[in-house]
Amino acid sequence: MAERRSPLHEIHARSAVRLVKGGGDYLFPLAYTSPAEEHLNVRTNAGMQDLTSMGEVDIKGPGAERLISRLVVASIYDLEPGQMRYSTMCRPDGRIVDDVTVYKFGDEHFMVVTSSAPRKTSFRWIADHAASMSAYVNDMSGAIALISVQGPQSRDLLASVCADSHALLALKFFRFTPNRISDTELLISRSGYTGELGYELYVPAEEAAVLWEFLEQRGRDFGLMPYGVGAMQSLRIEKAFPLAGPDIDGEQTPFELGLHRWIDFSKRDFIGRDALLAVQDLGLRERRVGLELESTVPASLNDPIYSVADIKHFRERLHSGSEAGAAFDAEEAGYSQIGRVTSSAKGHSVGKMLALGYVDVSHAWPGARLMVSVGGRPTLATVVNTPFFDPAGNRLRGTVVRTLQERPEPEDVETGQKRPRGRRARGEGKGS
Repeated sequence: MAERRSPLHEIHARSAVRLVKGGGDYLFPLAYTSPAEEHLNVRTNAGMQDLTSMGEVDIKGPGAERLISRLVVASIYDLEPGQMRYSTMCRPDGRIVDDVTVYKFGDEHFMVVTSSAPRKTSFRWIADHAASMSAYVNDMSGAIALISVQGPQSRDLLASVCADSHALLALKFFRFTPNRISDTELLISRSGYTGELGYELYVPAEEAAVLWEFLEQRGRDFGLMPYGVGAMQSLRIEKAFPLAGPDIDGEQTPFELGLHRWIDFSKRDFIGRDALLAVQDLGLRERRVGLELESTVPASLNDPIYSVADIKHFRERLHSGSEAGAAFDAEEAGYSQIGRVTSSAKGHSVGKMLALGYVDVSHAWPGARLMVSVGGRPTLATVVNTPFFDPAGNRLRGTVVRTLQERPEPEDVETGQKRPRGRRARGEGKGS
């Protein structure tokens, strides 16, 4: 398929290290400096990412609420205007079409934000089910750019540039509100994909580049740096957030993913309800788990996961003596594959190599010792609880935020002297 380009493509082409094809065949930056630096900056200060590949489906009409209630597994009738809710859309067999976020503007006006990879499939799914339901569905994705501003400094940064700073400061988690930055009218939601306090800005596509450059300039005093898909992957893996494509490929139900808590079986009619009730009664064959890898490199998509009796003995035999460097043959070694890796990255905040994957439920308990074939080499792995980082979700809710001014200034690694941040660090303060 032809490459797609966001309204911010020219900016990325000038400033990014490398562009890679992402979800929905969009070209996006892998990184602007390095994925590790960008990851840690989001955790410490603030980061900004182009998420325009996400889909925005506008749904209006007297049957809009009923349509969405039939499409998603969660309850939406209790939503208030200005509130949003995460959920999944399932097929009649209970398998996931997409994980989506529902925004409520009013009783007859909603927006469904889809994932990047299945964006067009999700729109067609919604449009096909809207027939004869007095609901009017419009794909607005091409007219909207989505800019994500994430990190402990994101609230202070946006409050300093929003026309209505009080509305921004009062915005609760998973709520949204219209606002204005400079001359750009936009929609701001308090949400994100990093596990940090953060916001997502829905912007007219024609004004996205101007707004991006404005935020870059005004964000310097808050430590703002753009970040690419490399940092996005490690940030969301640390929080065990699923990604449509590798983690959700159309074969899973919400139960395998651990998303069953968003299913509202009190609803008497939604697509996939009977199949999901059957899964609940019969149990699962496999489950998504978090893994810590004893490796210096991440695993790849679909790297096999094995159950082993004596990994230590096999690793020593493989990596010593005349057999050093020999290829790993799981069948010859008598290993039984019990799962596969779906996502993997270095968790720069936790200092460990992490992976997400599906394994048989018999091996899905925390502490289980498994083996992953990483690049054809056997690698020890341990099942651990997820999320790997900030399991209580305090950072996501903004309850542990410290401002730049409250944190001690970093030391210069060469001189040992305190190194100033922001404008003073670049000689842009008074007298410059």
